[in-house]
Amino acid sequence: MVADVLADLIPALVQQVASVVDLDTALTEIARLLGFPYFALTHHVDLARSSDSVIRLHNYPEHWALDYDNRALGLVDPVHRASYMTAIGFRWTQIPWLVPLTENDRDILEEGKRRGICDGFTVPVHVPGEARGSCSFAIGSGEVPGQATLMQAQVAGTYAFEAARRLWHKRGLSLTPLRPVLTDRQRDCVLLMAQGKSDAEIAKILGISKDTATAHMRAACQRYRIYKRQLLIPLTLFDGTLTFGDVKPWRYPHFL
Repeated sequence: MVADVLADLIPALVQQVASVVDLDTALTEIARLLGFPYFALTHHVDLARSSDSVIRLHNYPEHWALDYDNRALGLVDPVHRASYMTAIGFRWTQIPWLVPLTENDRDILEEGKRRGICDGFTVPVHVPGEARGSCSFAIGSGEVPGQATLMQAQVAGTYAFEAARRLWHKRGLSLTPLRPVLTDRQRDCVLLMAQGKSDAEIAKILGISKDTATAHMRAACQRYRIYKRQLLIPLTLFDGTLTFGDVKPWRYPHFL
């Protein structure tokens, strides 16, 4: 019976919710049916310093949520970091297998337990050009539901975050900032730089002069409005111009 209700309710997240209040109501009901009293739908940013364009919706205990925001824990939360290492949902007991835990990480997880958030299941969301995010379902005590239920939670979390993106866009809040577009040659130069090549090596690989390679790098910096070319690497990885697979130097083995 619960599975049938969820089968109807989850698609409604994207198709029918018309406001953030509707989404909050739907997620509260879905979390309850899944066996979780709490949920958190959020971008992984410093929420205290972020604009209204950042997605944030949860029903966590207020005292924990306020402290979490004031300490900017969204930037270092081990649950958030673990979500960067997988494309599917994961139980929090799996976090040590996804990322190495520091003493501070353990302190955050233990403090969450003391504040009433003991265990959970997190669905990662990766949209190129946007801050990374996730949808978590959490419990204050007891056991996390079984695998069949967690598969439904995976679907629910994905649909919920997409519904939030649609609602935030509808409110006129841009989730994806305008990003520079490099020419093909500029991208080639940035890619080779990311692989550790000098301007002279880039020029030789691409069959251009060293001055031309340098000029392409300078133009790429201008498009991103930065002054240090090293910043091109994280910026282009973040906005999808390059991928981590691109940066591997296997494409030009003769220059290794």
